[in-house]
Amino acid sequence: MRTVDAAGLAIGDDQPTRIMGVLNVSKESPYKPSVFDDSGAAAEYVDEALIGEGADIVDVGLESANKRLDVLSAEEELDRLDTAVETIQSVSSDAVFSIETRYHEVAEAALDRGFDMVNDICGFADPEMPRVCEEYDVAVGKMASPPDLERPGAVESVDDIYEALSMNGFTEKTIVDPAFGGWSEAKTLEDDRKTFRRLREFRGYGRPILVSINRKNFLRDLAGRDTEAALPVSLAATAMAIERGAHVVRTHDVAETRDAALVGDAFTPNRLHEASAGVEELDARTPTEVQRHLDRLGAPADIDHAARAATRVFELSGLTEPDRATLTAPPVGAGFAPGSEPGTGVLYGTPAALRAVVREVDGSDRLRAALERIEDAL
Repeated sequence: MRTVDAAGLAIGDDQPTRIMGVLNVSKESPYKPSVFDDSGAAAEYVDEALIGEGADIVDVGLESANKRLDVLSAEEELDRLDTAVETIQSVSSDAVFSIETRYHEVAEAALDRGFDMVNDICGFADPEMPRVCEEYDVAVGKMASPPDLERPGAVESVDDIYEALSMNGFTEKTIVDPAFGGWSEAKTLEDDRKTFRRLREFRGYGRPILVSINRKNFLRDLAGRDTEAALPVSLAATAMAIERGAHVVRTHDVAETRDAALVGDAFTPNRLHEASAGVEELDARTPTEVQRHLDRLGAPADIDHAARAATRVFELSGLTEPDRATLTAPPVGAGFAPGSEPGTGVLYGTPAALRAVVREVDGSDRLRAALERIEDAL
């Protein structure tokens, strides 16, 4: 996992989770507390409610990306840039300032006038965007999107989201964003939940991950909360997202999200990464997660390495003694540790090996039923 330098702010596995606060200079944006058209008031908000509450990055939006609203042209976004620039020039605190845009012209103008980073909500649908970010040597958030400047984030399935991120490649300082939220009519809440469950797969690109899950519908729906009451579910998901690999969390609720991030950081298992020794733990727990890394590294596909790399562990009970004797010599890649209590034990192994156990091991009806359930779970 590479570490990205965003204007001196390190983003990666060996760093604290970075908090991205949100400022909008777009009157149509739905979250009104973050919307300003006066640079003085906006700067005060940034100093007090964003940086003052713990934001490392301030993401400034020039237009709402709501799919129900008309898309502004690059020229219309540029007309709003003055307010954004005057704001960051008036801020008295230190932070990395990110411009949210889909146009390379806007990104270039913003970088020329003091911005440090780009947040591309159309994921390089503008093919000139990576060139600009490379020339200015800046970090860039790349949100998964189709190759269409008018449809940011309009991808649904996890596999499509993953593939969309590769559109027009990456820069050396790209941070990937899986595009949580209702960016298209076809995308369901369950699509977002599947993406969240499989978030660790996005580590397969070997780049930092940005998530924007603050008060999103796929979380609110679980608890039956409206936007105003959705902070608790957002904070719970924040800590979980960090454990699953997120490095940057975009939020309107900076202070609370910072606290949730501290919890996520404290309880995320350490991942071995020793560049000098040439070893890194990939934190891949399922065959699909392993396969993402294999694809990145161009590993040969003639051997099912992904199925051999992941391990599952199951506790069994109610076994007969012949069952336990049979399981003590399972197929290669699996193992069985009998418990001290009669009929108990732990069966473990790679998914491929456990499927071989299902095929090759015979035993009591109880054991066969257990093995069938295990096969269904793999």
